[in-house]
Amino acid sequence: MIDTAWEPAWLSEQPALLLALQGVLALLFGLLVHAVVDRVMRRLSHHAVLAARLVRFTRRPAQMLLPLLCLQAVIGDQPVQTALPTPRLSHWVGILIILCITSLVIRLVQAAESLIEDRYPVNGIDNLRARSVRTQTRVLTRTLMFVVGLIGAASVLMTFPSVRQIGTSLLASAGVAGIAAGLAARPVLGNLIAGIQIALTQPIRLDDVLIVEGEWGRVEEITATYVVVRIWDDRRLIVPLAYFIEQPFQNWTRRTADLIGSVFFWVDHAMPVAALREALQRLCEADPDWDRRVCVLQVTDTSERAVQLRALVSSRDAGSSWDLRCRIREQLIAHMQVHYPQYLPQTRNRLLSAADQSDFDTHPSATGPSVQHSPIAP
Repeated sequence: MIDTAWEPAWLSEQPALLLALQGVLALLFGLLVHAVVDRVMRRLSHHAVLAARLVRFTRRPAQMLLPLLCLQAVIGDQPVQTALPTPRLSHWVGILIILCITSLVIRLVQAAESLIEDRYPVNGIDNLRARSVRTQTRVLTRTLMFVVGLIGAASVLMTFPSVRQIGTSLLASAGVAGIAAGLAARPVLGNLIAGIQIALTQPIRLDDVLIVEGEWGRVEEITATYVVVRIWDDRRLIVPLAYFIEQPFQNWTRRTADLIGSVFFWVDHAMPVAALREALQRLCEADPDWDRRVCVLQVTDTSERAVQLRALVSSRDAGSSWDLRCRIREQLIAHMQVHYPQYLPQTRNRLLSAADQSDFDTHPSATGPSVQHSPIAP
C-alpha cells in the first residue's frame, strides 16, 4: 500500500479526490516512463532496421499501455474497505489494458510484415520470388491478426461474470453447442483454413494474372477471408478464399510471366503464306514487346471462301502480350492492304459463256457447289 503520511488531513477525508489525484499522477508517471524509454530505444535502434521498425509501429499502443498499467497498480492498492467503486473501475481499466495488449501484438505483426515486404519489392522484372514471399507473409499475418483480435475480444468478454457463466454452460453442453457453432462458423473457418492453404501451397500470389469467372485481372489484395482481383477495366472482383481451393481458375503467372499469344485472321486461298510469314518475322523483330522466343505463322483452318492463319508471338508478360497481339494483327492487315490487297477475303463470281453454261448443265459437279454462275452471251 502507498504511504499516505504526506497527505493533508482534508485530503484524507476525500477518498474520491485522493484516488483521482493518485490516478492522474500514475498516468503522468506512465507517460514519462514511456517518453524516456521511447527516446532511449530510438537512439539504440538508429542503425538497426528491425528494432527501429518495431519501435515505430508499437509507439502508440505502448504509450497507452504503460499509463494504464500504472493506473491499475494505483487502483489495486486501494483499501478493500473503501466505499469507492474501485472494483468496477479496475474492471474497465483491465479491459483497456487487454485492448492495448491486443493492439500491441497486432502492431508487432504488422511491423514484421512491413519489414519483409520492404526486403522483397515486387516492382522488378523477375519478381516471382518476391511475390511468393509477400503472398505468404500477407496471408499468414492477416490470419494471425484475426486470431489475435479474436482472442482479445474473447478475453474482454470473459471479464464479465454473466458471459463467463454462459461460457461455462456452453462447455457443459459442448456436444450440441459445438456442432451448432461449427455449422454457424463454417464459412469463416473455411476461409481461414483456405488462407493457410493458400499461404503454404500458393496457387495464387499477389500481382498474379488470373482468369476468374471469365474475367481477366490481377491479384490486388489478399485478406484473411477474401481476395480482391483488379479487373482490366479497373473493376474489382471480390472472391472468397475458399474459391481458390475448391474451384478451377486460370493463373497466367504461376511459374513465369512469359506468355504466347495468338492472332487469327482470314485470307484468300491464293495468298502466298511464305511471304506473309517473312513479314511477320520482320514485324516481331521491330517490336520491343517481343521476347524473341516464338514467332510462327501457321495455316490452322480452311473453308470454301478463305484460309484461316494463326500467328503465334511470345512476350514477357500478359500486358505486353495483349499489346503485341493487337499491333501484329493491325500491322499484318495493313501489310496485306498495301502489298496483297487482292488476297484479302473475297467472294468470287464466275461469268460463263453460253458454251460453258451448256457444259455446266451437262456436268454440274465439274465446277463445284461454291461457285456462283452468271451466264453471258457469247
